[in-house]
Amino acid sequence: MKIIAHRGLSSQYPELTESAFVHALELPIHGIETDLRLSRCGELVNIHDPVISRVSDGRGRVSAMDLTTLRTFNFGTRQAPERVLTLDDLLDIMEDYPDKHLYIESKHPMRYSIMLEEQIVRVLRYRGLSEDPRIHVISFSLPAIHWMSRLAPSIDRIHLRRAWERWINPTDRRLGDPTGLGLSIERARLNPSLIGRKNLPTYLFTVDKPRDVLWAQDHGVDMLATNVPDEVAQVLDTGVAPAMYANAHGKEE
Repeated sequence: MKIIAHRGLSSQYPELTESAFVHALELPIHGIETDLRLSRCGELVNIHDPVISRVSDGRGRVSAMDLTTLRTFNFGTRQAPERVLTLDDLLDIMEDYPDKHLYIESKHPMRYSIMLEEQIVRVLRYRGLSEDPRIHVISFSLPAIHWMSRLAPSIDRIHLRRAWERWINPTDRRLGDPTGLGLSIERARLNPSLIGRKNLPTYLFTVDKPRDVLWAQDHGVDMLATNVPDEVAQVLDTGVAPAMYANAHGKEE
C-alpha cells in the first residue's frame, strides 16, 4: 500500500509549505499530496481553502489576489515564517526527490473553471512532466477529471467520491474517464465493496488511526493519504502503533 503525505507532513508543519513538503519527502513513503488554486494573475498556488485566513496571517480570497499580494503574507509560524508556494516552486523541490510521486488535487468549484486544469497542464508540459507516471491529478470534480483526460490523457486521473454519493449514487455510476477512484475511510468501512470497484485502483483519504491503516491494508487499498505519514509507515512496517501515536489518537481497538 502506497503512503501519501496529505498536504505534506501537515501534522508537524504548516500545511502545504516548504517545510511540510520537504520533511514529508524525506520519509520512506510513496509521495505527497497538494491542493492547487488559481490566483487572479493565473499562478497556481498550493492553498487548500478558497480564502487564506485559516492558513496565513492574511485575509481574502485566493482567486481575487495576485501572487505578489499572496507572498506578502506568512503561511508558516511566527518563529519560522514561510511564503506561499507555487506549483513551480513545489516541482523545484521535488527535483531532489526523483523517486517520489506528486498527487495534485485541483480545487473546485472556483471562478476560473477549466482554466485551473489548463494551467496545471501548461506547467507540466513546460517542465516535461505531462507524461510522467510520478504525477497524478485528483479531484472531487468529475468535470475536472474529464478536462484532464482531454488535456493530458497520459496523466493519472483519480476521482474522489463525495460522502453524499452513498445516497444519490449508490451503484457508484461514474461519468468521465478516471483511471482511479477515491473515497473516505468512513465510507469505505460502511461499504468495503467500493474498494477496487470497476477494477480501478483505490485512493483512500484521510487515514490517521492505526486500526484504519491496517484495515485498509487488509482490504486491498492501493493508495492511502494521511496527515501522519511517518507514523503510518511505522505501523505498516511493524503492525503496531508507536506509543506516542496511539496516545495522540486515543486508545486503539
